[in-house]
Amino acid sequence: MSAPQATATAWRRRMVARVADEKHRTATALELFFDLCFVVAVAQTSAAFEEELAAGHVASGILGYALVFFAIWWAWMNFTWFASAYDTDDIPYRLLTVVQITGALVMSAGTASALQHGDYTVITWGYVVMRLAMVSQWLRAARADPQRRRCCLRYAAGILVVQTGWLAHLVMPGDLRLPAHVLLALAELSVPVWAERVAHTTWHPSHIAERFGLFTLIVLGESITAAAGAVRAALDTEATFGDIATLVLGGTLTVCALWWLYFAQNASRRLGGFATATLWGYGHYAVFACAAAVGAGLAVNVAQTTGHGHLTAHVAAAAYTVPVAGFVLSVWLLHRRAAWHPTAPDVVHALAVAVILAATFAPAPVLVAGVATALLVAATCVPRAGVRTAAA
Repeated sequence: MSAPQATATAWRRRMVARVADEKHRTATALELFFDLCFVVAVAQTSAAFEEELAAGHVASGILGYALVFFAIWWAWMNFTWFASAYDTDDIPYRLLTVVQITGALVMSAGTASALQHGDYTVITWGYVVMRLAMVSQWLRAARADPQRRRCCLRYAAGILVVQTGWLAHLVMPGDLRLPAHVLLALAELSVPVWAERVAHTTWHPSHIAERFGLFTLIVLGESITAAAGAVRAALDTEATFGDIATLVLGGTLTVCALWWLYFAQNASRRLGGFATATLWGYGHYAVFACAAAVGAGLAVNVAQTTGHGHLTAHVAAAAYTVPVAGFVLSVWLLHRRAAWHPTAPDVVHALAVAVILAATFAPAPVLVAGVATALLVAATCVPRAGVRTAAA
């Protein structure tokens, strides 16, 4: 190949569908950079959620957190599935990804206003920027992939129509915004189902499983960062380490156990078809949202223990135990038929969830929840750890 031809190839490649069983498919440097930028949005949302809980705005804080995190999760997930099927890694693709990254940073700048004041202007514009960049990507794929052109055009048209709705949402009367928000979110969820009815995109199961696993690590890491910041802030006051020792131990046990439970699964086994893959991908909204909320819940409990909280003891405890239980339940439901190894009967997971929730009323709820999740790992993963090695 001549130098001019090589330059042309590097500048722009034909966006044909990638092979679904491509060997050695892994996350690219651009995808990792994309995830890194999304950490900012997750961190800002978690911090704003923590402030809302600490101020006693529990109901509005939970609602705002759920709405804001949907935008973060959905924008990330759509890029991930598209990249799995059509990543060309040429310059136009990279530039459009940079536009999406810019939208993610704009979103992160608007999360605090959205949660604390109900002002979704900035976060909506950031979200729309990301989604319009995806429209351009889908149109490019439609041009280069005749076999799936109708599918790609449906994606582009559906996304474009819904973004018009999000912009209209900004000028609606206040009492109509929440119902409109819910309807628009449902419309977003419906676009892939509608588009893939005419043809299926060639996403890579192992690549998708790796991408979701990496984002799980990012979100759990953000919880650790948030918890560490809360502990440091507590120690900067009159509190001693002994005052928060059970919180530190319980939080560490919990996050390590949540990591273990998630990665004890062969997630790609759940991605054999579009229907199961869709349920698996959509179910990760709960996984990611709960993982990010764990750090906020621990921070609230640190503040409560050191006398700087404004919640009752049980409400503060629930801010931690509920997302922990939600993570365990979500991972169990999503992966229960895809473990690397046989696990204990499902009753063990149900019992663990019940114990974690009951820890809300225990004298040391964070520690009890941490011990419960660690025991769940011991019951479902550790005794069978040799099975996977032997099978290999």
